[in-house]
Amino acid sequence: MLKPINAVPHEATAESAERTPAVRWALASLALAMLLASLGTSIANVGLPTMALAFDASFQQVQWIVLAYLLAITTLIVSVGRLGDLIGRRRLLLVGIALFTMASVLCGLAPSLGLLIAARAVQGLGAAIMMALAIALVGETVPKARLGSAMGLLGTMSAIGTALGPSLGGVLIAGLGWRAIFLVNVPLGLLGLLLADRYLPLDRRGPKTDRAGFDHVGTLLLALTLAAYALAMTIGRGSFGLLNVGLLVAAGCGTALFVFAEARAPSPLIRLTMFRDPALRASLAMSALVSTVMMATLVVGPFYLSRALGLDAALVGIVMSIGPIISVLSGVPAGRIVDRSGAPFVVVVGLTAMAAGSVALSVLPAMFGVAGYVAAIAVLTPGYQLFQAANNTAVMMDVQADQRGVMSGMLSLSRNLGLITGASLMGAVFALASMTADITTAGPEAVASGMQVTFALAAALIVVALGIAAGIYRRAFL
Repeated sequence: MLKPINAVPHEATAESAERTPAVRWALASLALAMLLASLGTSIANVGLPTMALAFDASFQQVQWIVLAYLLAITTLIVSVGRLGDLIGRRRLLLVGIALFTMASVLCGLAPSLGLLIAARAVQGLGAAIMMALAIALVGETVPKARLGSAMGLLGTMSAIGTALGPSLGGVLIAGLGWRAIFLVNVPLGLLGLLLADRYLPLDRRGPKTDRAGFDHVGTLLLALTLAAYALAMTIGRGSFGLLNVGLLVAAGCGTALFVFAEARAPSPLIRLTMFRDPALRASLAMSALVSTVMMATLVVGPFYLSRALGLDAALVGIVMSIGPIISVLSGVPAGRIVDRSGAPFVVVVGLTAMAAGSVALSVLPAMFGVAGYVAAIAVLTPGYQLFQAANNTAVMMDVQADQRGVMSGMLSLSRNLGLITGASLMGAVFALASMTADITTAGPEAVASGMQVTFALAAALIVVALGIAAGIYRRAFL
């Protein structure tokens, strides 16, 4: 490993230091970590049909290639954030990037479906480390005055990974086969490892007597609880059966046990006292609500464009790519607006834009077709980027140094839980509003009705988030 450069500033570093090459490369390493984690999610979906043929497996079996990755991230992201606080965030991020890269090699070489799924779970662990610690390390890399811009950059890279995955995956599968969608991560991972090792600031080590222990019991309980909830929301492809109900009951019991264990743990994974902070509770709740709404665009959008508007697969793909492209273009500007205007103001502006975009999605496509859909997405998506940059900045701005990892993990967890819940809840609402047992055979009028009801509900959820924001940040506007 190369010796890391120590010139990268911490919080007390002068503003001008952020423009040094060392800081730029440090931010580049964090941005690349976010890109790889999001790319790992989106690139695999397009390869599922090909891998089903390659392994002579059913769709239900190959979907675990995606599910194993998402479950690993969801169940472990808080725990790895806390572990980074204890043993050093830079050190653990290097381990995470190396683990992700190694698992990508194993995925690309896997001789069986079972080994591929296992390798994807390991890859998901690496992604959880990268997602949690990239956000946490921003506070040690740039001054507070530029934290919003850095958060906007990470949001942009996450959007690029999401947008790039399907198209890049399709090209790689067509030219080199399905294994290439995993092996493409290897050179990017090695580059990220080199940049992080050389340019990220060294971990500051306190006396051993001051270091808390790791909460193994809490970690296990939280992982099992989150796994039960995630499985309840994802298996059955939107239909709830006894297994789903049983998993939800298990998740509820697990939550109670986790709270009981954390209240008595000498060094808890999550300090329950932090939830006494109303601003933190509000930020996590708003993040989950917003993510639930954003998932609706991914779940409902393709069905509406194809079934109600009659677009072919190629045109559906083009229209669906507009949202991620807008995310890429608006992420960094959103962060700069946060730095200039303050996080509370931008949170409210972002949520207001999202509410308007949700209402527009409920109304405009029925009136103007594809043009109405695109116009609504062009309002909703920048609002989401404004909210994300501002909300992440508000949470991470003044968090204690020894809690950055776990706090970053909780932010990512709230987003992931919102996405998982949105996929199930909004999909179920869409199906019920369409009044059909099989949405793939529903008529145009039924699908259009489902679209209107789903995004009317989405607008209501954003209004709830706006109410939460107004309650927390009202003093900032007085």
